[in-house]
Amino acid sequence: MDYMKHYPSLCLITYALMATGCSTIMSNIPGVYTIDILQGNMIDQDLIDQLRPNMTKRQVMYILGSPMIADTFHDKRWDYLYSEQKNGGDRLQKRVSLYFNGDSLAGVQGDIRPSTLPVVKPSTETTVDLPKREFDKSMREKVTGLFSFNDDATAKAKEEPAKPEPKNDSFFNF
Repeated sequence: MDYMKHYPSLCLITYALMATGCSTIMSNIPGVYTIDILQGNMIDQDLIDQLRPNMTKRQVMYILGSPMIADTFHDKRWDYLYSEQKNGGDRLQKRVSLYFNGDSLAGVQGDIRPSTLPVVKPSTETTVDLPKREFDKSMREKVTGLFSFNDDATAKAKEEPAKPEPKNDSFFNF
């Protein structure tokens, strides 16, 4: 009956070992998949480099998306937050604050800043010249071509403007 005195402390020690050991054991077992956790607006140097002074709020929103925090009391400031945690490791957090003067971008502050060098991004688009091609007649053109007897009359009708009808001021036409 001596073990009954130590039962609560044994339970507490066992629980503590299990709680700390589970995360250590689960992270070290090969084949256990841990997901990458990405939260907020994805912010990187390429996106920030696209920002220019005096851009409108709409243009900034097109590049970076809607701000994570748009405080109604500070409508001149937009905050973008981005957090990523890969493979259950340490969490990396980035923050960028944009300041506006009216509707135009006045400043950028935060973990990522625009580069001072001009950004020249090579185009990944390719231009291809296509040769001229003769289009076949459509099925409608082929069918109407079979049944039209007088092509000259239809061509004249298309060329001549329609004559206006004489104006009749009476309400009834008799």
